[in-house]
Amino acid sequence: MADQQAKPDREPGPVLVVIPTYNERDNIEKIVTRLHAALPDVHALVVDDGSPDGTGDIADRMSAADDRVHVLHRTEKAGLGAAYIAGFGWGLERDYGVLVEMDADGSHAPEDLPRMLAALGDADLVIGSRYVPGGTTVNWPWHRQLISRMGNVYSAIALGAKVKDITAGFRAYRADVLRNLKLHNVASAGYCFQIDLGWRTIELGYRVVEVPITFTEREVGVSKMSGDIVREALIRVTKWGLRRRYTQLRDLFAPKPKAPANR
Repeated sequence: MADQQAKPDREPGPVLVVIPTYNERDNIEKIVTRLHAALPDVHALVVDDGSPDGTGDIADRMSAADDRVHVLHRTEKAGLGAAYIAGFGWGLERDYGVLVEMDADGSHAPEDLPRMLAALGDADLVIGSRYVPGGTTVNWPWHRQLISRMGNVYSAIALGAKVKDITAGFRAYRADVLRNLKLHNVASAGYCFQIDLGWRTIELGYRVVEVPITFTEREVGVSKMSGDIVREALIRVTKWGLRRRYTQLRDLFAPKPKAPANR
């Protein structure tokens, strides 16, 4: 858990769950149905990056039948980060108080979301964590788990972030946090986006809490993880870490202001 400032003292407001999709026609209806079974009052925004398999059409049909479901169509596959930023912008314009990141493939269990939202009473960002006590992964290949754990350890060392699962993609933000993160200059495209926003949140002094979840490997479809995504994260985290070390050294050796002379 990272605890950077005093507890929030206000209700966060209505909830929007942002679900990016690309070729998730076999998963999207199932995950939204599960979401509304767990939390009937929340709204879902499907952000579809022009899926050629018809995911967007299925989302449109769902939206026409249920006013809790919304769809944002994008014309190209521009990466996870760009999809989330578009979804956040859509939600902030409509005054949602909480914006949630959730995968379409079922790896994030909507049944865990009520506990995450409850934790927002004491936090500004709640991360659904695989690596705090009670968190776990199911049916995840060993190499994916190794990459994930190494990524979290490296990020913690480079950035000094006291978060066990800063790469996690199941998270709930208070809207005010996202308004202050300068989303317009976030360049991270892949899963590095999660580290990027988590680190920005911590740097601004917001309170971050981790809640244990069960992460389950997708049963249908193909993972979007690739070598390019891993390389992007490694390069960006290294750059951020070096910048942090430089700032620390600069502050350490900066001349101390002299105390005013007594008169």
